[in-house]
Amino acid sequence: MTSSTAATAQSDRADRPTVAVLGTGIMGAGMARNLLRSGLPVRAWNRTRAKAEALVADGAYCAESPADAVTGADVVLTMLTDGPRVLAAMREASGGLSPGTVWAQSATVGDAATAELADFARQFGLTFVDAPVLGSKEAAEAGQLLVLAAGQDSARGILAPVFDAVGRRTTWVGDDGSSGAASRLKLVLNSWVGALTHATGEAIALARGLGVDPRALLDGVSGGPLDNGYLRAKSAVILSGDYTPSFSVANALKDARLIVEAGERAGVRLDVARAGVARFERLERRGQGDRDMAATYLASFDEGQEPSPGALDGRR
Repeated sequence: MTSSTAATAQSDRADRPTVAVLGTGIMGAGMARNLLRSGLPVRAWNRTRAKAEALVADGAYCAESPADAVTGADVVLTMLTDGPRVLAAMREASGGLSPGTVWAQSATVGDAATAELADFARQFGLTFVDAPVLGSKEAAEAGQLLVLAAGQDSARGILAPVFDAVGRRTTWVGDDGSSGAASRLKLVLNSWVGALTHATGEAIALARGLGVDPRALLDGVSGGPLDNGYLRAKSAVILSGDYTPSFSVANALKDARLIVEAGERAGVRLDVARAGVARFERLERRGQGDRDMAATYLASFDEGQEPSPGALDGRR
């Protein structure tokens, strides 16, 4: 290979890095499709193979295993449910990993698990970037996630086209991925999301209990400082009764537990977050863990007594 050819190949890798996406569920699939739309080669793997196969029509390579997925990849992006699943997938991938490969860990796993994953990266000579994302299924599909990142300056160039493809903005919060700085910020942001979700659900439930049309709640805050797009979005889910998940109760419960655990380690009492865990656990016990997290509204009622959407017009 001539020096000019080598330089061209190096430039192509920087501009169009090959990305191995481990985890192509609700969020990972949307991210992978946006990587493909941006012209980046994608090697997709999911434990439920059909979810990775669904990306083949968009141009992805469907990998047989995590090791197959990461072989030849410049960037590994993990978007699995939790820390143990991420670590298990990366251990399975170890045979295909190359020293120097950039690993963008984008699942919400909490600060404690992030440290364990960073240790794994050091063992295999990977460049670890703590890079959780904030947003729902719709944001993932539209490439409008907020990427929170902490990692070495040397990784930023190769990750720029990756993060630009999946997100509306990237916020770098540190140069050491093992510090968990980005994951800690993600927990703070998720605590606010959880509080808004539960407050929306409880307010609409109270309206129903008092015989108030919940639309009067929305009219009352309209255009003022208490109004916001998230309130409108989750209210629409509740009022329609369609709990097709944008972000599921099961995933929200996992995140809520991480928030409470982080608060305990920091010596901070998080009473609202702890109550939110109880609400999500109630729904999971009822077999409603696969519903959108707006189903917290249903947790305000005894099992079997949840109102139908038609009951939300204020009539008692």
